[in-house]
Amino acid sequence: MSDIFGKIEPPSFISKDPSGMITLFNNILRLLIVVGGIYTLLNFILAGFQFISAGGDPKKIEAAWAKIWQSMIGLLIIVASFALAALLGQILFHSPTAILNPVIYGPGGSQTQ
Repeated sequence: MSDIFGKIEPPSFISKDPSGMITLFNNILRLLIVVGGIYTLLNFILAGFQFISAGGDPKKIEAAWAKIWQSMIGLLIIVASFALAALLGQILFHSPTAILNPVIYGPGGSQTQ
């Protein structure tokens, strides 16, 4: 087959480094965390407006408190995921950043992050 097509090379902008996928997943994880934080902030602001505009109506006040609690639980889950990743990294790999910043050994034994 190589007689017909010749040697096929990837484009020059594509790296042969195996750490590309890890970098992609790390960037996606960071993006999701930032989006989660912004969403939590917006929920706090909207719940505050909902609380202020309740006008003494117990059902509206209860709905505002529910939104505040749900936002706090979501933020707690985001923070707990970092703590759990650090704990598991420390237990399994003796480094708290091993899961969030993994090291891949590429061809030739070179170390990449």
